[in-house]
Amino acid sequence: MDGFNAAKKYKSYKIPGQQQFNLDGAAIELPQVKSAKPAPLDEGMYYEIEYDACPIPGVGKFVLKSQKITEPERDEKRDLFYQMRDIARTHHSAYDSSRFFDQRVQYNNSIIFYKQGMFMKDFTDDYSGNAGFTQYFPNYNIMGYEQLRTYFTWRTEVRKGNVADISLSYAFLYIYELLGNIGVNNPQDGLDKLMFFWKAFSAYNKSIDKYILRWLKDYHVYYELDHTFKDFIETNNLTGFYPDLVDIDNNFDLFCSISKYDIRKSAFFSKENSKLIADCFFFVINKLRQSFEDNGIRFEESIFQPTKKLSEWKPFKGALFHNWMKQADRRIVLSENEIYICQKNRWAFSSVITSENARQLIGYIMKQMEAALRRVTSYKHKLSANLSAVTHEAVVKLQEAGLSLEEIINDAVYRFYKEATKTVVVVDQEALARIRQEALVIQEKLIVPEQEQQPVPIMPMQEEQHASVLPIQDEQPVPTIPMQDKGPVSVSPIQEQLSLSYTAIQDMPSMPPVTPSSPLSDTWESLKNTLTKTEIEALSVVMNGEIELKRFADECGIMLEVLVDGINEKAMDSIGDSLLDEDFVIYDDYKEQVKELIGL
Repeated sequence: MDGFNAAKKYKSYKIPGQQQFNLDGAAIELPQVKSAKPAPLDEGMYYEIEYDACPIPGVGKFVLKSQKITEPERDEKRDLFYQMRDIARTHHSAYDSSRFFDQRVQYNNSIIFYKQGMFMKDFTDDYSGNAGFTQYFPNYNIMGYEQLRTYFTWRTEVRKGNVADISLSYAFLYIYELLGNIGVNNPQDGLDKLMFFWKAFSAYNKSIDKYILRWLKDYHVYYELDHTFKDFIETNNLTGFYPDLVDIDNNFDLFCSISKYDIRKSAFFSKENSKLIADCFFFVINKLRQSFEDNGIRFEESIFQPTKKLSEWKPFKGALFHNWMKQADRRIVLSENEIYICQKNRWAFSSVITSENARQLIGYIMKQMEAALRRVTSYKHKLSANLSAVTHEAVVKLQEAGLSLEEIINDAVYRFYKEATKTVVVVDQEALARIRQEALVIQEKLIVPEQEQQPVPIMPMQEEQHASVLPIQDEQPVPTIPMQDKGPVSVSPIQEQLSLSYTAIQDMPSMPPVTPSSPLSDTWESLKNTLTKTEIEALSVVMNGEIELKRFADECGIMLEVLVDGINEKAMDSIGDSLLDEDFVIYDDYKEQVKELIGL
């Protein structure tokens, strides 16, 4: 309306007339009633209306009879769904299901879905109906009462391990919950449930396969799990779906591919040396990683440093997912052309995983490592690496800290080679126990119990046996010795002398038996002579318990296992048993002998 026009003239309109009725000659005017459509009543609620008589002929009136209206039975599940929908109504941005393709709408819808999902995460149902549901980007807000009850009843059975066929939109809704860790204990539990559902539901509908395979990779990037993605796909036989995948911690070829110097093309990289070189490289890398960290340099960021502009990365593309978890800053390399970087809780992606300076740094590390490895292995051709060609900032920071990258690499190579070529003595504890048991059995069989010595009587000898020994005297009268129950017996002088000697021997007091020197003492003395001074001192250390045997062995420059095995081997040769058990403690049976051996 442009404004008020005072000069404008208005036309008159006729007011509708009134109907008149004559009653006994008197005119009665009644207002004209405009007909209107009756307002519908709520389902289950009604009024009873009575048509009553009127004193005016032909006229009646409606009378409303009073009655009690019964309140319908309360549906707690419906009330819970109302509360869930209130989350969308109270959200700062209006929910819009019609423009699901718009990124801003998807962002808002994902937030609402996550909040509603957490609200309903523990809800269970036992609905007997089965309402169909088909929707792109399915969510709770666009589902009716029967559809919600159908879904939550099906989800209740799925969580019990009973996966039944159902509309695909319901299946994706459950997958969205797992991707957002709704209703799970932790990310690992969510991954386990996702794998279980995928294998079970894929038997009904394989349409989810291409989405699950893509989202499994995103799951390992977004959530920090105890295992690597490479280990996961190998465990679940999924390697064929990810052919270019690498493991940054265990893939030697990855570093060779980004290095300026490819050691695999060197003449030193032969079939015999390939494993030695790869193992040495990872040993050197770990030493460098520690040196970098000690000086405030993050090794992964120094190496995997893309230079091109990074693209924004959103996890679980094609799913209704809300970035609900605060992420730590990190870099994840999945292949030679695939790096994911999280910084300030925002994700970025690049197909170039390292810069030119980083390629130079890796190239120098590999070349200097090979040069040092050639020296320690006495390889016929030498090699040199030029550190001045490396312009990486990490080298400058190490130099400012008074450290030399070349010396760190050389020292790491020497330590690795010394460890790799040392002689390792492996002790079979079961074999030692068996040998000890057998030695005890043999020892028991060899020990003869000592018997008390008895005096040996000298028996009378025959006359002719002593004729040449004793001098023959003149004949004398032969005395007679009375014998019981027998007559007198003639006894020669020689027999008489022998008889007297025998009687004298019987009358002498018995002498204590002479105990020969114990062979055990000689055995332990022999053991003492075979032990070295260091081994005797080691036994003294064990008996006194002043310091640990490991520390004593380190101070003497000898491996603990070699020291103990030497003592036990010599003891086995001398006494037929070991002195020290698996915990390097002297057996109780030999503690007293060991004390005498070491002079305690």
